[in-house]
Amino acid sequence: MGTRLGVDIGGTFTDVVLERDGTRHSTKVLTTYAAPEDAIVEGMRRVCGAAGIAPAEIDQIIHGTTLATNALIERRGAKTALITTEGFRDVIEMRTESRFEQYDLNLALPEPLLPRQARFTVPERVDATGAVLVPLERAAVEAVADRIAAAGYDSVAVGLLHSYLAPAHERLIRDVLAERLPEVSVSISSEVSPQMREYERFNTTVANAYIKPLMASYLGRLEARLAAEGVGCRIFLMHSGGGILSIKDASDFPVRLVESGPAGGAVFAAHIAARYGLDRVLSFDMGGTTAKICLIKDGTPKTSRVFEVARSYRFKKGSGMPISIPVIDMVEIGAGGGSLAHVDALRQIRVGPESAGSEPGPACYGRGGARPAVTDADLMLGKLDPAAFAGGSITLDPGAASSALSDVIGAGLGMDAEEAAHGVAEVVDENMANAARVHAVENGEDLSGYTMIAFGGAAPLHAGRLCEKLGIARCLVPPGAGVGSAIGFLRAPFSFEANRSVYMRLGDFDADAIRVLLEELRAEATGFVRECDAEAEILAEVRVYMRYVGQGWEIPIPLTAAEAAAPDAATFQARFEEEYTRLFGRPVAGLDVEITVWSVNATTPPAPIAPVQPAAPGPDAPRSGDRTLFDPALGAFQDAAVVARDALTEGARVPGPAAIVEAETTIIVPASRAALRQPDGCIDLTVKETP
Repeated sequence: MGTRLGVDIGGTFTDVVLERDGTRHSTKVLTTYAAPEDAIVEGMRRVCGAAGIAPAEIDQIIHGTTLATNALIERRGAKTALITTEGFRDVIEMRTESRFEQYDLNLALPEPLLPRQARFTVPERVDATGAVLVPLERAAVEAVADRIAAAGYDSVAVGLLHSYLAPAHERLIRDVLAERLPEVSVSISSEVSPQMREYERFNTTVANAYIKPLMASYLGRLEARLAAEGVGCRIFLMHSGGGILSIKDASDFPVRLVESGPAGGAVFAAHIAARYGLDRVLSFDMGGTTAKICLIKDGTPKTSRVFEVARSYRFKKGSGMPISIPVIDMVEIGAGGGSLAHVDALRQIRVGPESAGSEPGPACYGRGGARPAVTDADLMLGKLDPAAFAGGSITLDPGAASSALSDVIGAGLGMDAEEAAHGVAEVVDENMANAARVHAVENGEDLSGYTMIAFGGAAPLHAGRLCEKLGIARCLVPPGAGVGSAIGFLRAPFSFEANRSVYMRLGDFDADAIRVLLEELRAEATGFVRECDAEAEILAEVRVYMRYVGQGWEIPIPLTAAEAAAPDAATFQARFEEEYTRLFGRPVAGLDVEITVWSVNATTPPAPIAPVQPAAPGPDAPRSGDRTLFDPALGAFQDAAVVARDALTEGARVPGPAAIVEAETTIIVPASRAALRQPDGCIDLTVKETP
């Protein structure tokens, strides 16, 4: 693929990775919120300088960003209107009417993205079979368009009842808006999320419209800045499902970028898992703002069709904004290096979800932050070298960290700075461990048989302790862990998943209609991939979502190419019962089965992966220094070895307690663990053998 650049904009750091002729160069730059492209250009200059090339020699750029997510969380998108079916104006406010915390008498549901006065209706109606009950008149649309023009809206979301089956009315509205308001951005639900369940579909379309002008402006500025630097290659965007989109498709469907950075991390972890032949992996990605946990089975991250953004109630499921798009399923919590700590009304230490970000950053950054963050606690506990943080680009101030921890945490609890730091670190580690436990239980998994793969700037600092809490015996920290998501972008295929809700019972199975539907979805998904790569081979992965009649939710059933080409009711029934039994123990006799969603994912083939032959343990690695390191399992400071990761040879051992240092992160080896350097550079943490 020549010279390729991966760029990940996070809440605190922007990670940039350049790969050329098998050599990798990387850097971390503080994210520039006002103009995110500035940090990208700065990072690109650094890695190009290290590689000795000009930016014009870059052949491909793959980019992932949290800008779309942050815009939704912070509610700083475009002035947006919604046009919907008469009588359904309040769907996005009524939600599903479920109480995500049934015992909270003062429960407050999150406010919808759009206030009621920004929601407009048109007289039309389509039934659940796609038949038109009330036709839509052009004059009614023109009247609504005039009201939207008078109010000065920048973007419009169009979501009509059952439009995933009959999109003609939505397309008419889009055509009228294009004629009368050509400068206004329009998103229609039959293209953004053509699936049943109007609340999730309407909300996804509103979110797409809300961030569309913002992302289009940013991507346009990015192209211009890179062109000014001499970059002439194409730019691609990582999407939430773990594949790559063209910049044009990303501008049209920016809601698919909402989890793009974390998705790159999951792809990176899956690549490592495949090299080591691991079939059960816990991906642990901890950066400056959040921590992401994902289950990877048989080399593939778990996926979902719906996820939530901006959960408002203790990260509880149901308290966020549902987005109905294909996505890698992961749990994300506000636990990063910049997560701020405080003491609550019950005199308990709390960490996150608020983050110091890069501006002003943790107190130890010396950029004006006065409240303690996780990075301040890590510094006080000996996990970080104040003179070598982020490759030496930032000098940390232990005095500022100590003062912040004493003033905000210690003063109210009678603790000194070190004890406060211990409390903050244990709280954030327990938050992450608990999130992993809940995620595993929800998916019916036992983490004790899993291997952890840790990456992100802060994950190697906390992974050893997390393994102790979760009972995980093995943890791999790959090379480039500090910029793992950006490396994952360079491992991802070009892909796009097209899906559509078409209700069908197996008792009314129509093989001809299914063949036509799957062919249409295949053509749609392949078209998106062809915009990225006009010549590559394209594979198609087919899934149908099935349930027993009367159930509320479906389960995904993968189909082989032969099963999709020659659909048969008996085969569909057998595949469903097999998967249902695997998940729930036994099938349900006597009930008909129904299909609600059809999905085709078009993807370019993965690159061949060379397996790693494990290294035989060798002698202990020589120390490059010593430091005092706090071990929370023992509750005391200990003398620890400092070892340079670059100096480790294959098979070299590093018994804990120790700190393995590199430019972009530090691997903390607890006293209970020992590290081994594998042939590909991975640091393999395992439980020490008992004498």
